[in-house]
Amino acid sequence: MTKLKKVKKRLTISEEFEIMKLVLDKFLWIATLVLVYGVYVVIEKNQFMSGIYFFVTGIVILLMFMYLILREYEISK
Repeated sequence: MTKLKKVKKRLTISEEFEIMKLVLDKFLWIATLVLVYGVYVVIEKNQFMSGIYFFVTGIVILLMFMYLILREYEISK
């Protein structure tokens, strides 16, 4: 038996950007849903601290999203 070398496919800049957009879009949706759920908990269930925990978690996810965008933007500049 012969061993076949695996050739790694190189992505173009536009392909990398499209993949990054897909991944970061998911971060944005998750963070938005967590923020909205935090507001829902505060308003509907009258559980202020639980709602605030969800709200802060959503903000942290959004900050991570912002950090990833800035880091990728600086690399590709």
